[in-house]
Amino acid sequence: MIKLHDKYFKPFISAKEIDAAMTRLAKEIANDVGDDIPVFVGILNGSFMVVSDFVKKYPKPCEVTFIKLASYEGVKSTEDIQRLIGLTQDLTGRTVVVLEDIIDTGNTLAEVHRIFKNENVKSLKIATLFYKPEAYKKDFKLHYIGIEIPNKFIVGYGLDYDGLGRNIPEVYQIKETQHMTNLVLFGPPGAGKGTQAEFLKDKYHLVHISTGDVFRFNIKNETALGMLAKSYIDKGELVPDQITIDMLEAEVEKNSDANGFIFDGFPRTSAQAEALDKLMESKDSAISAMIALEVDDDILVKRLLSRGKTSGRADDADETVIRNRIKEYYKKTAILKDYYSAQNKYFGVDGVGSVEKITERLAKVIGNL
Repeated sequence: MIKLHDKYFKPFISAKEIDAAMTRLAKEIANDVGDDIPVFVGILNGSFMVVSDFVKKYPKPCEVTFIKLASYEGVKSTEDIQRLIGLTQDLTGRTVVVLEDIIDTGNTLAEVHRIFKNENVKSLKIATLFYKPEAYKKDFKLHYIGIEIPNKFIVGYGLDYDGLGRNIPEVYQIKETQHMTNLVLFGPPGAGKGTQAEFLKDKYHLVHISTGDVFRFNIKNETALGMLAKSYIDKGELVPDQITIDMLEAEVEKNSDANGFIFDGFPRTSAQAEALDKLMESKDSAISAMIALEVDDDILVKRLLSRGKTSGRADDADETVIRNRIKEYYKKTAILKDYYSAQNKYFGVDGVGSVEKITERLAKVIGNL
């Protein structure tokens, strides 16, 4: 990830992919132009890198010239196109290929066609390295396209954000969710995870997503995912990870403007952790940390036996059952501890003491993220 001015950008298209697209464009245009000596016209500022690399790959004689237009303010393409530098040579009867770095709305193309309207060129072709079909609003034909991309702002390889980023050899895409805190919260039975989740939710304005609650909601309300999950549960089978992920994605979508999420009860395996990473990446975000409350086994047993006197839960009343539950927790958590430790995202927090003291310890970890 890189930061330019106030925005963050994530890797999007590698230098190798760009080079392959440029090689293909050069071959296509050379085959179409035949024996003509074309004039390649670059649109400054962005296309300087595209034109430079393109002509080095072009296998036949050619000429190069530039015009300068301006249509961007910050991260948005404007309707107002300024012609800063025009043509300086006679192009009558010539084959002209306009080399663009990127075409999104097509507003710049409208000005390009106005420029060449009275130039009496033999033919005018438009080539672009990057093309945003979702954003394109014009009817002008695009003759050569390198790479189609989504309608998101990009920098690098000649493209900039308020002057920065043109010199980067790869292309980066804007990270739309700039400051989201996403926590995976773990704790053995009796560690007070539920209590702390409520405090963290309120303190940091996060959305608490409990897998158990999500399952119960979907099954109770007979959603498509709920009924699908129930069909596995009724047969005594495990619900496939993808169904759980789809339920979690629906919850994330419902709260797309959230400051972040606390994931409680998921993931349970490294495969689920990878699936969660992909889900968050698709939302331009990431898991910030796995935080595990750490409490001595004997203290946990004491807490749960005490809770069992009022909770009415049978599994809180038997010490052997409690210790087996704790043992099972450590068995599952060990895998995830390794997974998140490899990313430097695992944080163990002392879960012994007053609720307020434990919250302070959690807040210190989160504050340092």
